[in-house]
Amino acid sequence: MRISVRSLRQLRHVYQRQSCVMINNLVAEKPCYFEKCCQIHNSAYRVLDQAESNIFKNHPFINTSTRSISADAVKITNGVTKKSGPLVEYERRIANGELVDGDSCQVETLTELQRLYDELVEHADECQLDRNSEKPVRHGWLWSRLLSHPSHSPVKGLYLYGGVGTGKTMLMDLFYDQLPSNWKKKRIHFHDFMLNVHSLLQKHKGLSDPLDVVAGEISDEAVLLCLDEFMVTDVADALILNRLFRHLFSKGIILVSTSNRAPDNLYEGGLQRDLFLPFIATLKERCIAHEIGSSTDYRKMTSGGQGFYLVGSDSSGFLKKKFQQLIGEGTPTPQEVEVVMGRKLHVPLGANGCAYFPFEELCDKPLGAADYFGLFSKLYVSMNFLMQNANEGFNFGTLN
Repeated sequence: MRISVRSLRQLRHVYQRQSCVMINNLVAEKPCYFEKCCQIHNSAYRVLDQAESNIFKNHPFINTSTRSISADAVKITNGVTKKSGPLVEYERRIANGELVDGDSCQVETLTELQRLYDELVEHADECQLDRNSEKPVRHGWLWSRLLSHPSHSPVKGLYLYGGVGTGKTMLMDLFYDQLPSNWKKKRIHFHDFMLNVHSLLQKHKGLSDPLDVVAGEISDEAVLLCLDEFMVTDVADALILNRLFRHLFSKGIILVSTSNRAPDNLYEGGLQRDLFLPFIATLKERCIAHEIGSSTDYRKMTSGGQGFYLVGSDSSGFLKKKFQQLIGEGTPTPQEVEVVMGRKLHVPLGANGCAYFPFEELCDKPLGAADYFGLFSKLYVSMNFLMQNANEGFNFGTLN
C-alpha cells in the first residue's frame, strides 16, 4: 500500500495542470494560430524529460489503467495529437478560409464554449449524456421519495447574448456540431420549442402538474438543450417559463442559448413582468451569461442584403408580379392553414406552397409567434407592407 501511495505521488506532478502529456521524443506541434487567445493550445501539453518519461511509461499503475488522461477531448494516437471542440473547429475553418479571422469577441466566446465542451466531456457519465447508456431501474417508495428531490447537473449552461449579426447562431451551431452523435442533445429555435411546449401542455391538460410531465418528456429526449434566438414576447410564454425551467433544471437539463438581449432585459416592458422576474433569477443561477461584444454585422457581408425593399405606390403591383412568378402556372385562391394546436389561419391568396398577404392581415390580427412559425413552416409568404400603428409594428417585429 505504501509503495502504491509513493508511486502515485511520483506521478502527481505529471498530472497536475496538464491537459495532455507527450512522451518519448515527440516534437511539439506548431504554435496555435490564436496563440495565447486559445485556451486549448496555450498550455495543452508539454514534453516530459527522460526521467519523467520512464516513470510514466513503466509504472504498473499506468499499464493497468486507461491511457486517456485528457478530459478535454485532446487525444494522442500513433504520435499524432488529435483535438476536438468548437475552438479547434473554428481555427480549422479560418485556416481554410471558410470564416473571417480577427474577431477577438468571437474567440472569447468560443473560449467559453470550449470550456463548456470540456466540462461536458469530463462529466458525460454523471450528466447521463449518452443516449445508449441504461438508466438504473427504480422501484419502491424509497426511489419515489428520492425522485422528488432535484438533481441539478454539475455543469452550468451558457447564455450567449449580443447584437444582431454578431455570429451567435453560427457559434452555437459550431459548438453543437462538435458534440458526440450519441449524446442526448437537441438544437431548436426558441419559438419552435415553446410551440412544442404548448402542444404538450394541451396533451396533458387536466393533470395536477402538467409542466412537470412536459419537462420530463423533454429531458427524456435531450439533456443538452440548445435554444436559438431566446426572445420572450408572448405573455403566455412568460408566465410558464420559470416553472417549466425549474422542472427542467431539476431533471438535469443543461441549457445553451442565444439571444439579442441580456438576461435582465428579457421580456422588458411586457405584461405582468413581475411574474416573469423569477425566471431571470433561475436562468442566471443555472447558466453563465456571456456577451458577444462584436461591432461587426456579418449579415452585411453576405448576399442577404440583395433582396427587395419596395417603396412607392406601384410596389403592390411589383410584389404581386413576383408572387405570380413564384407560383408559376398555379391559380391563387383563398386558403386556410392549420398553424398551432388546431388553430387555423386564413390565407387571402395561396398556391403551390406560396401565400400573399396584405400587411394588416398578418400584423393587425391577434396573432403570436407560434402562429407565424406555424404559417412559415408550411408556406412561403409575400407581404404587402403598409404599417399604420404601433401594434402592427410590434407584431411585425415578432414576425421577423
